[in-house]
Order: sequence, then structure tokens, then C-alpha cells
Amino acid sequence: MNARERLRDLLAERSFRTGSFTLASGATSDYYIDCRATTMHAEGLALVGEAGLEALTELGWAPDLVGGLTMGADPIAYSMAAESWRRGKPIHAFSVRKRPKRHGTGQRIEGCFEPGARVVVVEDVITSGGSALQVCEVVTQAGGGIVGVLALVDRCEGGFRAIEDAGFDVKALYTPGDLRAASSS
Repeated sequence: MNARERLRDLLAERSFRTGSFTLASGATSDYYIDCRATTMHAEGLALVGEAGLEALTELGWAPDLVGGLTMGADPIAYSMAAESWRRGKPIHAFSVRKRPKRHGTGQRIEGCFEPGARVVVVEDVITSGGSALQVCEVVTQAGGGIVGVLALVDRCEGGFRAIEDAGFDVKALYTPGDLRAASSS
């Protein structure tokens, strides 16, 4: 079993829940995906790094940095950065705060970001696409260039298309159908 298959199975086991849930948007759903239960798990962290870098290679994306909106994107970016170091081809990480700091330098972007950097925005779950688009806006305003958006899961509720419509390449490793099928087997 390769890293992407094992990560799918771990997401199905640890992060995919069925039932009745109210989402952040206020909508209801018969399933909920909490990727942090996987991305912060020791095995999940290692698998995210491997699968994420494999996806970048397959897509031909060669960023300087990976990162996204704190907190869901943080373990994804950090695991990819660590795995890239192990492979001898460093891709550093950054995080975007939901709001600028009210102290110090008032930064919105933390970590290794510098103007001119080529960035892949990472996301745990795409629903509306709003979080990823917010990060794209913050990064471009700070002088970075967006290579693409890489998500673990696309809920297939219009967010993928919204990101594409904004002019960004986007790739999701899984859909809810993939996780539902893996949780059934």
C-alpha cells in the first residue's frame, strides 16, 4: 500500500464521521470530516508529507513554500516541509493568521515567507473555497506567487470550482466518496 492509499484509509478511520452535523456555514450534512484527527496523528503526519510531495511531483509544481490558513493547514505544511528536507529538496512552510497580529510587527503571514516566493497553498478540506482564496489573496498582496492549491479533501460543494474560477490551479487528493468507500471496506 502506498502513502496516498494508507492516508486515505487513515482519514476514513480517524476523520470521516457519518451522522447529522451542522457545518461552519450553517448548512447541515450527513457526514463530517475533521482532518486534524489524522494530520496531527504521528502516522498521519508522516503520510501527509509523503503523499503531499508525491502530488506536487505528479503535478509538476515546484514551490519554494507550502502553507495556508492556520490551523487546518499547519500540520499539512509542516509535514510536507519536513519530508522535503528528508528528501534533500527543501520546501519551507508558512502560516496565514485569520487576522493580523495586534502586537509586534502586525504580521499576517508567519514562518518562512518572503516576497517573490512561489507558493502552494495547502488546505485540509475544501467546502466553499473561501479559506484557500483568502490565503491566495494575502500571499499575492504580500508579493508571493501562487503555484496552485493542494487540498486533502474536496467536499464537492463548489469550492474547487470557485478556486479554479479565481484563476488558480487546484488539486484534491480525495473526495468524500473516496473516504466513505474506504470506511466501508
